[in-house]
This record gives sequence, C-alpha cells and structure tokens, in this order.
Amino acid sequence: MCGRYALYADPAVLKAEFSTSNEFPTQPRYNLTPGAFHAVIRQQADGERRVIPARWGLLPSWVTTPGKLAQPINAKSETAAGKPMFRHALARRRIIVPASGWYEWKTEQGRKQPYFFSRADGNPLAFAGLLEHWSGFEGEVETYAILTAAANPLAATVHDRMPVILEAADYARWLDPALAQSKAVLDLMVPAANEVLQVWPVSRRVNRPVEDDAALVTPVMTGTDAFTLE
Repeated sequence: MCGRYALYADPAVLKAEFSTSNEFPTQPRYNLTPGAFHAVIRQQADGERRVIPARWGLLPSWVTTPGKLAQPINAKSETAAGKPMFRHALARRRIIVPASGWYEWKTEQGRKQPYFFSRADGNPLAFAGLLEHWSGFEGEVETYAILTAAANPLAATVHDRMPVILEAADYARWLDPALAQSKAVLDLMVPAANEVLQVWPVSRRVNRPVEDDAALVTPVMTGTDAFTLE
C-alpha cells in the first residue's frame, strides 16, 4: 500500500516533468498524509494538464452519506476495473499523483521500521491515481486514491504492495480523457522494475503526522543487517 509520501522536488522541475500549464506548490512536503489536500495532475479535454488540489481518500460522486463509507487511499490495480468504488474513475478520471518518494514499514526486532523509496535516477515519481468529484454538505471537493500493484522484488523486502509508477512515455496515454475505457490502460498498472527504485531506512519520526522536514528522508542506521539495497 501507500499511506505516506513526500513531494519536495523543485516546482520548476515538476512543471517541466509533467508539462503542466500552471505551477506546483512551492513548499516542500516530507510527510503527506491521508485526509489532507495535496497536488495532483489532471488532463482536460483540450489536452491541457493542470495541477489541482484534491483530498487523499476517494469519495465517489454517488455517495450520499460519506460518514458511513470507507474513503480508500489506495485501490488495487488488479480489481479496480470491476469495483463500483473505482471503475468510473479508472475509465474516465485518471490522474497522476506526483511524488519524490513514499514510505513503507517493516517489522524489525519487534518494532516497525520505516523505509523510504524514491527513483534511482533522482527524477520525480508519477503515481497512477484515480480522481472523483463529490458534492455535498462539505461543498464541492475533488478526492483521490493511489493505485497499487504487487510489490517488485526490491519493494517486497519491506511490503507486499507498492504504488503503480508511470514512466514519462506513458503519461499522455494514462491522462488522456478520450481513452474512456479502463482496458486502454490496464497494461500500465504493473510493478515498476527493480532498477527504477532505491530504498533506505529513515527515522521513526515520520510516524507522527505533525513531523514534516527534510530530516525525515535522511538515511538512518537500523541496528540490523537483515536488509540490503541489492
């Protein structure tokens, strides 16, 4: 799964990477949490890509009593096309969730140790995401979930799931609203290759949502040699 991530790349780098017409937020974030609004990328019918704020935790438009329904932060890529919660967004409202990396936890010596994954080439990550618009007592709100896949061998040393990561050559197809059938993008929802990623242990401070600084992604010693980056 993906329950915390970071976005701290230079806004100009992000704009160039994703070819957006507007600017990204300037404040670097190191501990993005569910339930809050974060930057996502959506392509409009005319081809313009825009950065918009959306709340992490999907709420479909047909929901009338949101308090009685789970608002998932992740969607399994293997089953999303058949789930009422996700199938409309997968067919018609696909987005990119930009990230610098994500956190995952592994139990070591009786404690959960966080690890940070990022691209080995230093470029931003592009998570495949689903967007839904909800209108209700809170007003108009965009909400999203991040698609996940079975972990590749590297990620599986920490967790059995990982975000679906898009390559730059696939951004256009994933975002194209004219491709209004999920089968047009099913082949993109696969685990990234091992060599795409790098990973290292980080401070348990990330467990606290109020913590949000660059030290959260600094490598730390874990007191165990059971994990390698090979």
